[in-house]
Amino acid sequence: MVGTSLLEASNLMVLKERSVICSNANLGVHGQGRLNLSGIGDTIKGQRLFLSLFYVIHVGSGSMLQAPLDEESESDLAPKLQCESDTCPEELIYPPEDCSVNASLSFTLQICRVEDIIVDGLVKGSILHVHRARTVVVNPTGSITASELGCKGGVGKGQVLSSGAGGGGGHGGKGGAGYFNNNLSKGGKEYGNVDLPCELGSGSGGGNSSSEGKTAGGGIIVMGSKEHPLWKLDIFGSVRADGESLEQVTECQTAELVGGSGGGSGGTLLLFLQTLTLANNSLLSTAGGSGGHVGGGGGGGGRVHFHWSSIPTGDEYVPIANINGTIFTRGGNGSDNGQAGSDGSISGKECPNGLFGLFCVECPVGTYKDVDGSDAALCLPCSPKELPYRAEHIYVRGGVTQSSCPYKCISEKYRMPHCYTPLEELIYTFGGPWLFGLLLSGLLVLLALVLSVARMKFVGNDDHSVPTTPHESQIQHSFPFFQSIDEVREINRAEESQSHVHRMYFMGPNKFGEPWHLPHSPPDQITQIVYEDAFNRFVDEINCFAAYQWWEGAVYSILSVLVYPFAWSWQQWRRRKKVQRLRKFVRSEYDHACLRSCRSRALYEGLKVSGMRS
Repeated sequence: MVGTSLLEASNLMVLKERSVICSNANLGVHGQGRLNLSGIGDTIKGQRLFLSLFYVIHVGSGSMLQAPLDEESESDLAPKLQCESDTCPEELIYPPEDCSVNASLSFTLQICRVEDIIVDGLVKGSILHVHRARTVVVNPTGSITASELGCKGGVGKGQVLSSGAGGGGGHGGKGGAGYFNNNLSKGGKEYGNVDLPCELGSGSGGGNSSSEGKTAGGGIIVMGSKEHPLWKLDIFGSVRADGESLEQVTECQTAELVGGSGGGSGGTLLLFLQTLTLANNSLLSTAGGSGGHVGGGGGGGGRVHFHWSSIPTGDEYVPIANINGTIFTRGGNGSDNGQAGSDGSISGKECPNGLFGLFCVECPVGTYKDVDGSDAALCLPCSPKELPYRAEHIYVRGGVTQSSCPYKCISEKYRMPHCYTPLEELIYTFGGPWLFGLLLSGLLVLLALVLSVARMKFVGNDDHSVPTTPHESQIQHSFPFFQSIDEVREINRAEESQSHVHRMYFMGPNKFGEPWHLPHSPPDQITQIVYEDAFNRFVDEINCFAAYQWWEGAVYSILSVLVYPFAWSWQQWRRRKKVQRLRKFVRSEYDHACLRSCRSRALYEGLKVSGMRS
């Protein structure tokens, strides 16, 4: 054990094999390398402890940093806590830069100008401050604590009656009332600043006025400062500033049972950070202490505040906290009929636009936030009037900061910005369905009139595409028919178009649903001049050519609904095309194989097709 007031070391300082550095006054330990408390029993402690200028401080498992001392808490050298003040000491928010030993400051344990702090053991202090550090890692076996090291009285001290139970201390929440022998002792009041807390927790007492019946509130743990926040705080163990619980039954000097002490209120955790990791099974706590037997009131919860130094926004947004552990600020339980303390507060720095909550996460998809603040109610629903009915809101990195929320169409077949189909885009370009319908109807009527005039002028030419004799012209004004020339008579070519053996008329009204067709089996008049099987095959081909395609009928049906004159013109045009196609097939494509006469087959003139203009 070494008793000292100032110890300087360079490069490497290692405590091992239960080494202890201790001072009953102020103790400063300064170095330039690494401070390593390597194992069980290794301890540095004093009434005030200042560690500074090391590159790394490692508090190993089973080792400890402590200030003030447990056994000399009542001595004149012990730090005097400002228990009756409800204002924040300025040095907790704006600490001095020199990191020297200074007994006038409110700190009991300060770690200053140390790059990395790794805690596997215990760091314990009434007012504990980490200043100008880069990272703090509290591993699963490690703990940083100010629990039960606050005020035994304080601003929020619970009321104590001479023969009754004590009320719990107040801080972030009111202390619970104590109740014993029909006497009610009020809990301590709520006090402090929710948005930037830095107050000690308050204590309580009981029917026994001795110090053994008193409880203390939690202390203060401050990490970082406004000007020098921690870059990273990773907690796998615990960081606590809980109020004290007094579990034993309290008796007066006459062995008469008296009411139990109230629980101490939780202290303060004030964290100036850039990023935070709270791992599984880890704990941040400023819970109030439980009331003592019998009838003691529970202590109020303390305060936890996250003061984020830099919150990325927009496309640069990344989560600033990864929270899987537990954050406690609950009030302590009352004993028997004693009341529980109220819960304390958890607060965070106001989040910029698009972000909300303690840890400034993005507002949910479909909401926006255009003001600073952390309340979830500030994330307002996007206006449904600005969202097309075929669209859905999309994720935006950093949250949406204006009421016009971005969206996308639910399918790629729809087009932004209105999520219309190409046809709908065309319709709404011309003023909507009604106006577009009127315009389209007008165009169709105009087109029908133009086609009707053109038909009257030019349709006749289609039926005279080849020279015809007067007799053939007369034939073409009758119903369509099929001719077979009697080659046996060997009439001259001039008479072929006027003479024929038999006319076969097409059957059916020549509509899209009922096209023309020829009957199978040759009539008796031509059975002697045709091959029956070949003739039936010829009829099948003719009927196939005479049939209409499905789309021709579909076009006719649509036009009949929209503009009937155009539908009539369409039907007449398709009929003419059908006659021309039949004529072309018989004249030049069919090999006339059904005729018995070799001459007629060779000349392609044994069969003819003709029809009227109508």
